[in-house]
Amino acid sequence: MKKTYPEIFNNEEELEEAISRPTPEVVKLMEGLKGDIIFLGVSGKMGISMAHMAKRACDLAGVKKRIIGVSRFSQEINKDYLESLGIETIAGDLVDQDFIKSLPDVENVIYLAGTKFGTQGNESYTWVMNSFIPGLVVEQYKKSRIVALSTGCVYPLVDIDSGGSVETDPALPVGEYAQSCLGRERLFQYGSLENKTPISLIRLNYAVEMRYGVLVDIALKVKNNEPVDVTMGYANVIWQGDANAFILQSLLMCESPAKILNITGLETISVKNVAIKFGKLMGKEVVITGKEDREALLSNATQMEKEMGDPEVSVDSMIKWVADWVDSEHRVHGKPTHFEVKDGKY
Repeated sequence: MKKTYPEIFNNEEELEEAISRPTPEVVKLMEGLKGDIIFLGVSGKMGISMAHMAKRACDLAGVKKRIIGVSRFSQEINKDYLESLGIETIAGDLVDQDFIKSLPDVENVIYLAGTKFGTQGNESYTWVMNSFIPGLVVEQYKKSRIVALSTGCVYPLVDIDSGGSVETDPALPVGEYAQSCLGRERLFQYGSLENKTPISLIRLNYAVEMRYGVLVDIALKVKNNEPVDVTMGYANVIWQGDANAFILQSLLMCESPAKILNITGLETISVKNVAIKFGKLMGKEVVITGKEDREALLSNATQMEKEMGDPEVSVDSMIKWVADWVDSEHRVHGKPTHFEVKDGKY
């Protein structure tokens, strides 16, 4: 049975309820999954709602598991919120090897840590976050099952009629951010081979909810009467609730050697067409600049669809929700995706 969603989201509480609401598949997962779950890097854009979904699924399944969230928790409010949900928290810096060694043994690991923005001029920190820490984690949890978030940015740009990069395509990352993310994958792959650790590597692009994502980036430009550059004219997007569910379900797909899985929407969106739709919904004139290139960063989600089914939320639904949210001037995270970047400099 599919979820039912409101016509619009009136506040962040309604939004959080929707993106953390478990699907029947996630509930079934928790019924049979052995062991507790630890989320490393829980305090980012996806971790809080994903950990909440896991907790809610356990409650619905009638099973007791420790759901543990690890983060620096630079925003104390996130720590308090998770604890109010019945999720354990551990505060610390994953760069600290002693801290990682102090973490509890847990059978199921969701790895969400990493950095994207500010790569230029801070390349060494980017590599520490995206490549060094995974090496520590895969050694610490070599007897566990690991789902590690990566990115579709490890793929090259492809022709817009190609259907997007598939998991067996060679990774040809552009720029140090994408290169460091491939480094992350290589460290997890090494650990998987060396220690027979079952791992799923999730190449995600791009998750969307009302406060951030590609659609929010476009909607804000339309709302603020700013030109929309369509040079990077196409993209893939997926509702964060669907992404949360699929990432959790990936715990059952962990293998050695590590399994690579694209998680994204099934359709390719046109940035120009989306901007025009936002203009109509918000009563705004849309200014388009640039010329659509024949190549874009696109991922093929056929394997995801085959193994886990279709996302529940359509692009049209997301566009309507985002248009209302942005037009109503609800809070956004202020963290643009920079999906339009072609040179890998974030």
